[in-house]
Amino acid sequence: MIKIADEGNNNLPYFTNAAFDVVVIAASAGGLTALAKVLSTLPTEFTAPIAIVQHLGPRHRSFMAEILDRRTTLNVKQAEEGDYLTPGTVYIAPPNRHLLANSDGTLSLSQSELVHFLRPSADLLFESVAAIYKDTVIALVLTGTGRDGAMGIEAIKKMGGTVIVQDIKTAEFTGMPSAAIQTGKVDFILPLDEISSTLVSLVMSNVEIKSEFSN
Repeated sequence: MIKIADEGNNNLPYFTNAAFDVVVIAASAGGLTALAKVLSTLPTEFTAPIAIVQHLGPRHRSFMAEILDRRTTLNVKQAEEGDYLTPGTVYIAPPNRHLLANSDGTLSLSQSELVHFLRPSADLLFESVAAIYKDTVIALVLTGTGRDGAMGIEAIKKMGGTVIVQDIKTAEFTGMPSAAIQTGKVDFILPLDEISSTLVSLVMSNVEIKSEFSN
């Protein structure tokens, strides 16, 4: 069971020796294939919750969570208002809703205005987690058109987080990863096949989960 810290007003889960507490991912065109590749090779005991903005058609139900849930041992669900960011769980932004992190470790959904003609917006998700989790965030930008995620990367790096971008040579669509790289704020540019192992190395090195039974 994950220990919930009770200091001040910040009720975020915490991990002993864990370098990173949350992973956020941006993807658009070609994203389903790329996300399946990354998630399918993460271990069940992966300690960081994962929140994903994948651009989707706004007027139709999405089956992305169900599809990805069959490709990974992690639990994949469409994010709902008030969900707690829980290790081993992947949260997908629903169609036509922005996905945001809150200071109490929960997620919120918003139908506020479009950001660069998009809802959900990876930029908004990235900015919200940067403000709360600061240097314990990993942001990942995968295949897609446009520039979503580039502004959010600036916020992630300003707070000391880490940024990974898919190498455009392995991206089906290069707009989003190219825009991310052009910010000059990227820590790793990796082929798709190497992203999962890098996430595991960064997140799970020397991790001991603090439990409520710990002294």
